Amino acid sequence: MKRRVRTTWIGAGLLAALLGGLVAAYFGGALGIIERPWTSSSSFLIENVPPIAEIDVAQVCREYWTTIQQADRPPHSVVVASVPSGGTAGRDGAGRDGAGRDGAGRDGAGRDGASSFGVDEAAPPGTVDFARDIRPILVEHCYECHGPDEQQAGVRFDEIESLFREAESGERPVVAGDAEQSSLITRVMSDDAELRMPAEADPLSPPEIALLREWVGQGARLPEDARHWAFVRPQRPPLPPVADRKWPKNPIDHFVLARLEQERLAPSPEADRQTLVRRLSLDLTGLPPSPEEVECFLQDRSEDAYRKLVDRLLASPHYGERWAVRWLDLARYADTNGFGYDAEREIWQYRDWVIHALNMDKPFDVFTVEQLAGDLLPNSSPEQKVATGFIRCSAVQADLEQQRFEVMVDRVNTVGTVWLGLSVSCAQCHDHKFDPISQKEYYQLFAMFNNAVEEVEEGRLTDAELEVRSPLNNESSATLVVEESPEPNLTHLKIRGGYLNNGDEVQPGVPGSLHPPACGATDRLGLACWLVDPANPLTARVTVNRFWEAIWGIGLVRTSEDLGTRSEAPSHPQLLDWLAAEFQQNGWSMKALLRLLVTSAAYRQSSHVGAELLERDPDNRLLARGPRFRVDAEFVRDIVLAASGTLSDHMGGPSVFPPQPPGITEDRLFGSFRWRTSHDEKRSRRGLYTYWKRSAMYPSFATFDAPSRTVTCPRRARSTTPLQALVTLNDPAFFEAAVSLGRRMMSEGGRVPTTRISRGFQLCLSRQPNDEELERLLVYYREERQRWEQDPAAAIALLGGGRALKQQGEPKPAECAAWAMVANVLLNLDETITKE
Repeated sequence: MKRRVRTTWIGAGLLAALLGGLVAAYFGGALGIIERPWTSSSSFLIENVPPIAEIDVAQVCREYWTTIQQADRPPHSVVVASVPSGGTAGRDGAGRDGAGRDGAGRDGAGRDGASSFGVDEAAPPGTVDFARDIRPILVEHCYECHGPDEQQAGVRFDEIESLFREAESGERPVVAGDAEQSSLITRVMSDDAELRMPAEADPLSPPEIALLREWVGQGARLPEDARHWAFVRPQRPPLPPVADRKWPKNPIDHFVLARLEQERLAPSPEADRQTLVRRLSLDLTGLPPSPEEVECFLQDRSEDAYRKLVDRLLASPHYGERWAVRWLDLARYADTNGFGYDAEREIWQYRDWVIHALNMDKPFDVFTVEQLAGDLLPNSSPEQKVATGFIRCSAVQADLEQQRFEVMVDRVNTVGTVWLGLSVSCAQCHDHKFDPISQKEYYQLFAMFNNAVEEVEEGRLTDAELEVRSPLNNESSATLVVEESPEPNLTHLKIRGGYLNNGDEVQPGVPGSLHPPACGATDRLGLACWLVDPANPLTARVTVNRFWEAIWGIGLVRTSEDLGTRSEAPSHPQLLDWLAAEFQQNGWSMKALLRLLVTSAAYRQSSHVGAELLERDPDNRLLARGPRFRVDAEFVRDIVLAASGTLSDHMGGPSVFPPQPPGITEDRLFGSFRWRTSHDEKRSRRGLYTYWKRSAMYPSFATFDAPSRTVTCPRRARSTTPLQALVTLNDPAFFEAAVSLGRRMMSEGGRVPTTRISRGFQLCLSRQPNDEELERLLVYYREERQRWEQDPAAAIALLGGGRALKQQGEPKPAECAAWAMVANVLLNLDETITKE
């Protein structure tokens, strides 16, 4: 039988008011904001909801470790005393955790952990660094023949000692201080095709050869810790000196400017205020600012006007909606099971939990623990159980026996990507060829998830469910959660990764190459504690890099999904480590991190780029200009609806069905599904509330590169195709918005065509048109009006028919149709859907 856990509703209204007051008081003090009107309905209306401090992660992890040493109690039955309300859980005023360490990993005596970026800090300035400069060259060019799989001539470059040992030929790859006697150097420089390395591949570039020669000539110095930089615990580096001391607005700018000065480049001028307010609004809420909001910012000439704008946008309920989109990609959230039959599932409560948690600025370590092990927390609340929907988001196979195995594999791979930034999936079948993760360690992680209750009953899997209300609008429904089995399931290593090929039994554990678990790590709670332990070298780096990527379009590490040995080195390694340390020391606050990014002078630069800078730095890795790129698929829709005035501000609840072309979901061999098009305000909800069918995505989202979410997606592709222009011109939902925008331009722009065009520009682009733009659109409006006057029946059909015209009270269909066409042009502009 399917098990369903129900909650008791007592005094919901009173509790809502009480919790709303607590939340408002807490965040009002934290952000300096008095009014938070949405908080009265933004808590789960359930008895005994914990205070906003939620959980003390350090305390939970310490008690967990104590408990698992008691042989008579299973790990998940740990009981921890409740945490007093107020403040940020588990941290004192200096940002230290319960073990007395601060966010940068320093203990009470100020001692640091391992050196930052794996760099030999005792080396004199100008020294070539092995971890940063040399290892990436060896990994890219040498590992194929001299790596973990193959060791030609007895040389293995993934083992440091082998670099200096005599090879089978009698040569030594590296002779410290003597490049001429180092076969590594002579072979990469050789003109003889038989001798040159790498064999049967492109030669190394001159800069790569120069780095190798210089490193050997300097004595082939190795840092005390020669591990890959990402596996070394980050520490807070000092701010680098800069010549232009007036430019930096916060510490980020010191790192950016130091690199620019090193490259003999100057930062771009600050963007104009209209550009900044639109850029900020799109980044922090996913919505364009209204003309009134733009004008308010332009009129505010106070010194802290920009800071006040940032704080207002961070406090907006739309902030959580905007940032939930990227997390839902990571969580592989969808409304269907995926694969062939792609049956429906009900898990939208988890999506609402994510929005709520982000708006409340739930610390990222708490955010992590609740999603991976909310059900294992002492006296866990229904809200914390709803958070485990993260685990339940896996796509589901039809074959039951294979399904359970594939689901567990997906969960291991997802955790490896989301928190560690590693391709742990490679170790499903064999030891990882490049990163220090063995196949045994892979299945030790697998064992962490293998106790979830999903056993086969009567030919199907049982579902753990919980009935709760949305934290956003009080709608009630059952949602998928995780429950732990009282009896542990055995886990075996799978030979060659086959789900039927059992090898040795393995016990739960974590990769031993990163950092030892301070709390045992024998189940999901232990795993979560291990991931957010300040000693973990990856979680903070991966997370801040992902936020940087969302703001700048490209991460400090380009391969945000992989920080392993095959990754591209960071463009600003010291900045990455500084941000990681700052993130932890600030109590893992995601809003504080974003505030830091968007208040920097680097972020406020103009995105205009000249030909010389474009040729020298096409991807803006040096950060000599501001970010500019197209917004995500959901926000393309949101911008269009917001400009047209039809966007619904209703938050949360079951997923909705906006208009889409027929045949997308209906005409399918398997998983046929009737798209229940909404006919009320739900058709104009924000994009993230659209029903997400994995096997047949909402077509405009697919065209604008949204992922299917069958597996975790850490980095969206960003393409430019003619199909995208066809969507914004012709998609029924977009053209409906164009008709509404045309009406809005007529009603809000006065009776003069030029002022109506100006109003359209304000609504779509947050600026006024220039003379050329105004003239071209004016000509186009006149041409269209003349065309529709000659065919009034077509104009009426374009506007939705006579009934729609009558409801709108529009006596001149030709003029309305002409303005709809002008609006259609504005909504199709590249600038409309681009963050400038």
